[in-house]
Amino acid sequence: MAIATYLNPESLHSNPAFSQVVRVPAGADLVYIGGQNGVDATGRVVGPDLASQVKQTLDNLRACLAAAGAEPGDVVKWNLLIKEGESLQEGFAAFGAAWGRMPNPPAITFAFVSGLAVEGALIEIEAVAAVAG
Repeated sequence: MAIATYLNPESLHSNPAFSQVVRVPAGADLVYIGGQNGVDATGRVVGPDLASQVKQTLDNLRACLAAAGAEPGDVVKWNLLIKEGESLQEGFAAFGAAWGRMPNPPAITFAFVSGLAVEGALIEIEAVAAVAG
Protein backbone atom coordinates (compact mmCIF):
# COMPACT_ATOMS: atom_id res chain seq x y z
CA MET A 1 0.00 0.00 0.00
CA ALA A 2 1.47 3.32 -1.06
CA ILE A 3 1.98 5.80 1.74
CA ALA A 4 2.83 8.68 -0.57
CA THR A 5 0.48 11.20 -2.17
CA TYR A 6 0.67 11.46 -5.97
CA LEU A 7 -0.19 14.83 -7.48
CA ASN A 8 -0.66 16.24 -10.97
CA PRO A 9 -1.37 19.99 -10.78
CA GLU A 10 -4.11 21.09 -13.18
CA SER A 11 -1.78 23.70 -14.71
CA LEU A 12 0.60 20.92 -15.90
CA HIS A 13 0.05 18.18 -18.45
CA SER A 14 -0.97 14.81 -17.13
CA ASN A 15 0.66 11.59 -18.31
CA PRO A 16 -0.34 8.08 -17.18
CA ALA A 17 3.33 7.02 -17.15
CA PHE A 18 4.42 9.37 -14.36
CA SER A 19 3.29 11.76 -11.65
CA GLN A 20 4.43 15.37 -11.57
CA VAL A 21 4.75 15.42 -7.78
CA VAL A 22 5.06 12.74 -5.10
CA ARG A 23 4.79 13.79 -1.46
CA VAL A 24 6.22 11.44 1.16
CA PRO A 25 4.98 11.95 4.74
CA ALA A 26 7.27 12.35 7.75
CA GLY A 27 8.09 9.06 9.39
CA ALA A 28 8.39 7.12 6.14
CA ASP A 29 11.56 5.13 5.55
CA LEU A 30 13.21 6.12 2.29
CA VAL A 31 15.06 3.47 0.30
CA TYR A 32 17.63 4.73 -2.21
CA ILE A 33 18.61 2.25 -4.89
CA GLY A 34 21.79 3.05 -6.79
CA GLY A 35 21.94 2.88 -10.56
CA GLN A 36 21.20 -0.59 -11.88
CA ASN A 37 22.17 -1.85 -15.32
CA GLY A 38 21.03 -4.84 -17.36
CA VAL A 39 23.66 -7.18 -15.94
CA ASP A 40 23.32 -10.69 -14.59
CA ALA A 41 24.68 -12.03 -11.29
CA THR A 42 28.17 -12.31 -12.81
CA GLY A 43 28.17 -8.63 -13.84
CA ARG A 44 27.85 -9.38 -17.54
CA VAL A 45 25.52 -7.30 -19.73
CA VAL A 46 22.61 -9.60 -20.67
CA GLY A 47 22.30 -8.64 -24.32
CA PRO A 48 23.10 -6.06 -26.96
CA ASP A 49 19.52 -4.75 -27.24
CA LEU A 50 17.74 -2.19 -25.10
CA ALA A 51 14.66 -4.34 -24.40
CA SER A 52 16.61 -7.22 -22.82
CA GLN A 53 18.72 -4.80 -20.78
CA VAL A 54 15.66 -2.90 -19.52
CA LYS A 55 14.02 -6.16 -18.41
CA GLN A 56 17.15 -7.27 -16.53
CA THR A 57 17.61 -3.81 -15.01
CA LEU A 58 14.07 -3.92 -13.64
CA ASP A 59 14.61 -7.47 -12.33
CA ASN A 60 17.69 -6.14 -10.51
CA LEU A 61 15.65 -3.24 -9.10
CA ARG A 62 12.99 -5.65 -7.86
CA ALA A 63 15.71 -7.65 -6.07
CA CYS A 64 17.04 -4.46 -4.46
CA LEU A 65 13.55 -3.45 -3.33
CA ALA A 66 12.90 -6.89 -1.84
CA ALA A 67 16.25 -6.81 -0.01
CA ALA A 68 15.17 -3.54 1.61
CA GLY A 69 11.69 -4.79 2.52
CA ALA A 70 10.04 -2.68 -0.19
CA GLU A 71 7.77 -3.51 -3.12
CA PRO A 72 7.47 -2.11 -6.65
CA GLY A 73 4.46 -0.01 -5.60
CA ASP A 74 6.65 1.76 -3.03
CA VAL A 75 8.80 3.46 -5.71
CA VAL A 76 8.19 7.22 -5.66
CA LYS A 77 10.97 8.39 -8.01
CA TRP A 78 12.82 7.00 -11.02
CA ASN A 79 15.98 8.36 -12.61
CA LEU A 80 16.63 6.81 -16.02
CA LEU A 81 19.78 7.25 -18.06
CA ILE A 82 19.84 5.89 -21.60
CA LYS A 83 22.76 5.85 -24.00
CA GLU A 84 22.55 8.40 -26.81
CA GLY A 85 21.31 6.89 -30.05
CA GLU A 86 18.93 4.47 -28.36
CA SER A 87 15.19 4.84 -28.90
CA LEU A 88 13.27 6.53 -26.09
CA GLN A 89 10.06 4.89 -27.35
CA GLU A 90 11.66 1.42 -27.37
CA GLY A 91 12.99 2.01 -23.87
CA PHE A 92 9.61 3.10 -22.50
CA ALA A 93 7.86 0.22 -24.27
CA ALA A 94 10.27 -2.28 -22.73
CA PHE A 95 9.89 -0.59 -19.33
CA GLY A 96 6.09 -0.78 -19.54
CA ALA A 97 6.15 -4.42 -20.64
CA ALA A 98 8.51 -5.46 -17.84
CA TRP A 99 7.19 -3.27 -14.99
CA GLY A 100 3.53 -2.82 -15.94
CA ARG A 101 1.19 0.09 -15.30
CA MET A 102 0.83 1.41 -11.81
CA PRO A 103 -2.22 3.28 -10.48
CA ASN A 104 0.08 5.89 -8.92
CA PRO A 105 3.16 6.14 -11.13
CA PRO A 106 6.31 7.62 -9.59
CA ALA A 107 7.89 10.92 -10.55
CA ILE A 108 10.54 10.47 -13.24
CA THR A 109 13.67 12.07 -14.61
CA PHE A 110 15.07 10.89 -17.91
CA ALA A 111 18.31 11.82 -19.67
CA PHE A 112 20.35 10.70 -22.64
CA VAL A 113 24.04 10.19 -21.83
CA SER A 114 27.11 9.60 -23.98
CA GLY A 115 28.02 6.46 -22.06
CA LEU A 116 27.60 4.48 -18.86
CA ALA A 117 30.18 3.03 -16.46
CA VAL A 118 29.38 -0.57 -17.42
CA GLU A 119 30.78 -1.32 -20.88
CA GLY A 120 27.99 -2.31 -23.26
CA ALA A 121 25.24 -0.99 -20.98
CA LEU A 122 22.49 0.96 -22.73
CA ILE A 123 20.36 1.83 -19.68
CA GLU A 124 20.84 2.68 -16.02
CA ILE A 125 17.97 3.17 -13.60
CA GLU A 126 18.02 4.31 -10.00
CA ALA A 127 15.02 4.53 -7.72
CA VAL A 128 13.76 5.97 -4.46
CA ALA A 129 11.08 4.06 -2.56
CA ALA A 130 9.07 5.09 0.50
CA VAL A 131 7.83 2.52 3.00
CA ALA A 132 5.95 2.89 6.26
CA GLY A 133 8.40 3.58 9.06
